[in-house]
Amino acid sequence: MRDQSTRKSVYSTKYPVIWCPKYRRRVIGGRVEARLKQLIGQVVIECGGQVIELETMPDHVPLLLEVAPTVPLPALLQKLTSRTSGQLRAEFPQLRPPPALWSPSWLVSTVGGAPLEVVRGYVENQKLAG
Repeated sequence: MRDQSTRKSVYSTKYPVIWCPKYRRRVIGGRVEARLKQLIGQVVIECGGQVIELETMPDHVPLLLEVAPTVPLPALLQKLTSRTSGQLRAEFPQLRPPPALWSPSWLVSTVGGAPLEVVRGYVENQKLAG
């Protein structure tokens, strides 16, 4: 992976992010999974970022992304969860009953301590481990 740059900076900011459906419900699969991946890609691109790896599990979403250091991660995560929740609940009636699709909690880290390939392998192999 190469460093990214703007007129004023050169950066390499990659973040593993994980979030879950409310109550850890196992609702991600099939058409919901495909649409969720599409929506995540759209939101990350809108924010000027890039999805490096994305996998979904029935009860959580592990994502590895790169965004400029000027993009506030809490705002990006808020946009990801609110947009995907609204769209998915509108398109898939089985997701509507609870008051919210996603848990308000999420995990974000930096790719600094572990080599990028180790983190990429972790996200790629979620289905095998689950």
